[in-house]
Amino acid sequence: MLSPIATVKNKRQVVEDDHWGGIISIIELDSSFTGEALFQIENFSHAEIIYYFHLVEENKIETGARHPRNNKDWPKVGIFAQRGKNRPNRLGATVVKVIKREENLLFVQGLDAIDGTPVLDIKPVMKEFLPREEVNQPEWATELMKNYW
Repeated sequence: MLSPIATVKNKRQVVEDDHWGGIISIIELDSSFTGEALFQIENFSHAEIIYYFHLVEENKIETGARHPRNNKDWPKVGIFAQRGKNRPNRLGATVVKVIKREENLLFVQGLDAIDGTPVLDIKPVMKEFLPREEVNQPEWATELMKNYW
């Protein structure tokens, strides 16, 4: 069983598809953790945030294929071949820029999660965990992401 370790604090109250790049968020650790849990994370330029899409309703969960963002101009692809929020386990993962740490608060930029989102894990980004070869993706994915950040 997973339990949130933190909560997202930011000015974004409504789920939107684009313009996440300038969003500054504070990830506030749960009171069961001290600031020591984040000690030295500011020495990394980026962190990966794993979070729970807590507002996705059960009846909105996708298990098969669909058009990303319901755009019929894009091909129908499986839920595991896209990054939509209506996933079976409602998990999101985003690499963010680490701005600073203050005790039990982590300030980040580019987290695509709204205010109040439960955070399940925080991991530093290490070069060795990034792809060692060229990253390829279909044209529809590039088009979908053009205004995301």
